[in-house]
Amino acid sequence: MRNTTVGAYEAKTHLSGLLDKVAQGERVTITKHGVPVALLIPVAESSRPDPREAIARLKAFRHGRLLGDGGLRDLVEEGRRF
Repeated sequence: MRNTTVGAYEAKTHLSGLLDKVAQGERVTITKHGVPVALLIPVAESSRPDPREAIARLKAFRHGRLLGDGGLRDLVEEGRRF
């Protein structure tokens, strides 16, 4: 893994390019007056949520749950009263 060091001004003016490098797996250290103050690192693939898993969890959550005794129309009317 390659590591690049840039100053804060350069990081500000070239942020888009630095983010492209990070997306390709590179680490970027940002310095202020030569002192490291921040580190840009790629997001781990495993930390990205899987949309299919989220949908399955929502379906499992709503299974067997009702909107209320009177259904959706009653809930809409109840919401209008507030």
